[in-house]
Amino acid sequence: MNTQTTTINPASRPAVASLRELAPAPFKKPHETISARILVVDDQTTNIQVVGSVLGKFGHEIIPASDGATALKRLTVGMPDLILLDVLMPGMDGFEVCRQLKGNPAWKHIPVIFLSAADDKELIVRALNAGGIDYITKPFNQAELVSRVQTHLALKATRDQLAQIAEDKDELIGILTHDLKNSIGGISMSAALLCRQIENYHDGKLTQLSENILRTSEQLLAFVKEFLTNSATDYGFTLKSDPIDVVKIATAVVSQYQEAARRKKLLILTDFSADPNTALADPMALDQALDNLLSNALKFSPPGRNIFISVHTKGRHVECIIRDEGPGFKPEDRERMFRRYGRLSARPTGGEPSTGLGLSIVKKLVHAMNGELSCDSTPGDGATFSIRLPRP
Repeated sequence: MNTQTTTINPASRPAVASLRELAPAPFKKPHETISARILVVDDQTTNIQVVGSVLGKFGHEIIPASDGATALKRLTVGMPDLILLDVLMPGMDGFEVCRQLKGNPAWKHIPVIFLSAADDKELIVRALNAGGIDYITKPFNQAELVSRVQTHLALKATRDQLAQIAEDKDELIGILTHDLKNSIGGISMSAALLCRQIENYHDGKLTQLSENILRTSEQLLAFVKEFLTNSATDYGFTLKSDPIDVVKIATAVVSQYQEAARRKKLLILTDFSADPNTALADPMALDQALDNLLSNALKFSPPGRNIFISVHTKGRHVECIIRDEGPGFKPEDRERMFRRYGRLSARPTGGEPSTGLGLSIVKKLVHAMNGELSCDSTPGDGATFSIRLPRP
């Protein structure tokens, strides 16, 4: 079986060490004071001094800015935890400053509280629509100012911790499943060799036991591979776009399934063009996409049938087609065919597990490579999947 897959944050560190490193820091309790860097933007120096004297008592570092342009320059030097932003300022007003903040990926998560002497509902709505999270009117009520600032700092700290925990969880799962994938792949290869050797002994019981080990390890490996690829497509992943030989990838995938096809009494027939079939794609992503499609074809094909796979260059694209002689898809299947965990009418013919992730993963991978994926199927007459990839 193929052990290559698209992963996120691949790690080479031991899983045990990572468990210690990834232990999340405890959440701060609501009554704990959170010291922070606060950027105060106001064209009135007096207002900055008032805010600084009130919030400085709580250990906050106050960064002053007298106009919008200065505020944006301050952000390039150091990232604040919170911004108090005056609405009405000469030149660039608070709304424009906030729009520029939210338009920058590095700054868009900084919470912004608007400050204004005008208690105007229209201004409040505009401030919130511009990206602000709160609105405080001048002259400041000290208790209100402190309470609002502390509340939003606590919320930001909680969001940051949750984001870090989620990232650590994904990294830990990636480490564990990567190690698990390699181990199961080794078991599967050993089991395949064992099956071939046991055939010489003509012992039915040994043959059955070895085939059970092989089948189970292959099922586990398929699940782990789908899990890894699904995680990668969920959280974002970067694919290469290099000129690759599609026939070479397809040949490797076919070779990995020949033994499984033989055991299920299926025949894989290939039609690969001898002409150059070079496409712009990511080799690991294409390998995973073809692996999923061919795995599905074997999974849903009854014994004694054929599976056809072809690769040909057509115009500005290289097209790879996988066709089976299985039950095909019903009209209602088409609506949920490429959805995650979509359960279709066809069931595996050899007791294989089906996670409902395979086709959704293929679609994401093909689209990420700027390719096209299509399916043509008639109930009872098999299914044909086509991947079209751009040529260099």
